[in-house]
Amino acid sequence: MPYRPLFARDVFAEMDRLQREMLQAFDISPSIRGLARGGYPAINVGSTPKSIELYTFAPGIDPATLDVQIEKGVLTVAGERKAEPAPEKASVHIDERFSGRFRRVVTLPEDADPGAVEARYRDGVLHISVARKASAQPRRITVQ
Repeated sequence: MPYRPLFARDVFAEMDRLQREMLQAFDISPSIRGLARGGYPAINVGSTPKSIELYTFAPGIDPATLDVQIEKGVLTVAGERKAEPAPEKASVHIDERFSGRFRRVVTLPEDADPGAVEARYRDGVLHISVARKASAQPRRITVQ
């Protein structure tokens, strides 16, 4: 742990640091407009003119146990990662791998089409592609 003086020299900088830490602690659900740090599984969200792309990093999970749902513009990814038992005569000193049930929720934009969703799991990455509604697609209008 880096050395931190008992009394901060710059009280405002210390207050700013504390505020950032508090915001990170209470920022639980990501949305397409901004992602929270932390949580399992990690999620990257991006968009193209035709779709919203979500990449959920969840290695070691059986894809059949993943539950992906969209309801009222909210995408939910839920599942469970089973704990791997330690060898019989080994003592565990550090156990950083997440195990247990998880649930991540992402708010989608209004132009997301819940009827046009694809989800693929490969090499520990769940890729979810949500198409945008055709009415929201940019189109070129010819001038006569």
